[in-house]
Amino acid sequence: MDQDPKVQPRFSGIPTFMRTPYVPDLTDVDIALVGVPYDGGVTNRPGSRHGPREVRNQSSLCRTINQATGVAPYELVNIADVGDALPQNPFELVAAHQSIEDFFTRLQQANILPLSVGGDHSVSLPILRGLAKQNGPVALVHFDAHCDTGDDYFGSRFHHGSPFKIAVDEGLIDPKKTIQIGIRGAVADKDIWKFSYDSGMRVIPIEEFNELGVKAVIEEIYRVVGNTPAYITFDIDSLDPAYAPGTGTPEIGGLCTFDAQQMVRALDKLTIIGADVVEVSPPFDPSGITALTGATMMFELLCVCAVSLKRRL
Repeated sequence: MDQDPKVQPRFSGIPTFMRTPYVPDLTDVDIALVGVPYDGGVTNRPGSRHGPREVRNQSSLCRTINQATGVAPYELVNIADVGDALPQNPFELVAAHQSIEDFFTRLQQANILPLSVGGDHSVSLPILRGLAKQNGPVALVHFDAHCDTGDDYFGSRFHHGSPFKIAVDEGLIDPKKTIQIGIRGAVADKDIWKFSYDSGMRVIPIEEFNELGVKAVIEEIYRVVGNTPAYITFDIDSLDPAYAPGTGTPEIGGLCTFDAQQMVRALDKLTIIGADVVEVSPPFDPSGITALTGATMMFELLCVCAVSLKRRL
């Protein structure tokens, strides 16, 4: 598929992420764009299983050069849509997570950097297992309204509110190299995110974010992560629902899209091993603006991933 709209109009063709070629055999791929259509880990409102398909559709609106930074990712590295990390058994969470892990293990073994769209936030756990099991623990830059370091919920540890506690327990991420940005909202248990604080994660609630400002938070990201290889995870509910209403657990008072873009654009000096955008739930937003926002944040992540990877090739 040609990315040049003068050759093929952007409203035509089979939708892939950013209108990139579909290359399921991974031939000559440096960065793989991946869908993870799984939401079996949600604790309330489902729908993010439909996220990858609608983000693919809306990503046809994304162009090829980041006007703000000048980055043209397709000129730096080979980028392709490699399809979906499709759970072989979507009705059983542990088996579904294993299928997702196997897919990302294959990418890691091929030395391909993945940028994915979920799916609920539980999918970050099997992705990290696939990428960091042999090379962890890695640093984590985490944009979210929730810390996602909870534990047992109705008899299961595996849900979208717990992936990063389990990732610490399994040695996939280093809590002291983890920063969580945008945390807010009412809770049912005042200690629900106690693990984040006790393990040494740097938590920046939205109130502190607004006091510090974007520039200081970017400096804090680099202070926390240092030179450690990093994974970036962007939960769409880190944004205020005015900008992204189509998500399972919206929280009023969040980041604005421009602040989020500024922070992501500044991450190009990190050693990035992978990234994801999660919790885009199209059924809760018939306007499509949330999927467009997810596609736009995916493009911002693609730019910094391409710069980071090009530096290492």
